[in-house]
Amino acid sequence: MGKTIVITNRKGGCGKSVTAANLGVGLARQGKKVLLIDADNQHSLTVSMGVTEPYNLQVTLSTVITDIIAKKNIDPTAGIIHHEEGVDLMPANDSLTGMELILAPLMGREIILRKYINKVKPLYDFVIIDTCPTLDVLTINALAAADTALIPVAPKFLDAKGLELLLNSIADIREDINPNLSICGILLTMVDNRTTFSKGMSKAIKEAYGEEIRIFNDTVPHSVRAAEASATGKSIFTHDPNGKVAAAYDALAKGVLESA
Repeated sequence: MGKTIVITNRKGGCGKSVTAANLGVGLARQGKKVLLIDADNQHSLTVSMGVTEPYNLQVTLSTVITDIIAKKNIDPTAGIIHHEEGVDLMPANDSLTGMELILAPLMGREIILRKYINKVKPLYDFVIIDTCPTLDVLTINALAAADTALIPVAPKFLDAKGLELLLNSIADIREDINPNLSICGILLTMVDNRTTFSKGMSKAIKEAYGEEIRIFNDTVPHSVRAAEASATGKSIFTHDPNGKVAAAYDALAKGVLESA
């Protein structure tokens, strides 16, 4: 049975989708079978994995969730797209936007995604879920389905302030829905060590949370290469294999394997 990792932060622009994609490919490079699930209605992960026309997809995460709600027997592999770098993707498109309204009135609405993951999880070593930057029903579903949470945080004032809210939310979900949910660690992203502010915020986050939560030693540097990689539909390992961002995500993948 594989391990499910949710990539989460209530603040946007911290590199969740980039982290999901590159962690997935990084684990695949270590010989692991990996499924990426795009649970963000902005479907950034789907696009960054090279799906140029997500609106034309016949089966997406919203299709699967709808079928589970209707209690249909589903093929857990239906709709999964194989990426050339060795990972699989359950994509999303704009149809995921309306899922919030569909899930809201349902009994057990927090565990619908878990039902799908329980079907597909035996096929993979790792299932990685990308989430939107809000604590909506889909994000709660992702946290309810996960074994552990990985938190990308940019060294910015508002990101650091929002981290406490996220940790409180994770504690609530652990208490009420998913007692097995752990925190894999905090990954500092978009770090610019040339600036005093960035270095200061990184230090403050480590001092505030480092004693209780693992903070990965290898930070992801601020780099246009990561954004370029997403635009090409490839990972940083293909786009800039010898760069510092690739080295950071390689270290992250190895760190996740150690903790697993």
